[in-house]
Amino acid sequence: MKTLTKEIWMEIPERRAIVSIHREVEHLVKGSGIQEGLALINAMHITASVFINDNESGLHHDYELWLEKLAPFDASPDRYRHNRTGEDNADAHLKRQVMGREVVVAITGGVLHLGPWEHLFYYEFDGRRRKRLLVKLIGD
Repeated sequence: MKTLTKEIWMEIPERRAIVSIHREVEHLVKGSGIQEGLALINAMHITASVFINDNESGLHHDYELWLEKLAPFDASPDRYRHNRTGEDNADAHLKRQVMGREVVVAITGGVLHLGPWEHLFYYEFDGRRRKRLLVKLIGD
């Protein structure tokens, strides 16, 4: 059994952004030598997500609008009780809950086993500081 554990550090200058991590994860899988197994990719921070979907800018824009309707940014402590702690990121915690913490992808024949339009992304909801992703590969 082979394993690979890698932390990828992200530093997004904006509050929110969607960043492709697809090629970097593909590179790690290839370098691991794992032919059959699983890849776990997860955001190691409670205001960021990892997700799989289409690499299409219109869809990314739609995510922004949809999530902002669900949990609008509001730094005041009146809307969100969490912001009474001195933070201004309650909306980021809620958005992360909707978009999820991690993804697990099969590795088959030494490559990520994804559908034709599936692509890996990191979604930052409260940027402007360093955060990390965990990539854990396991298999033969």
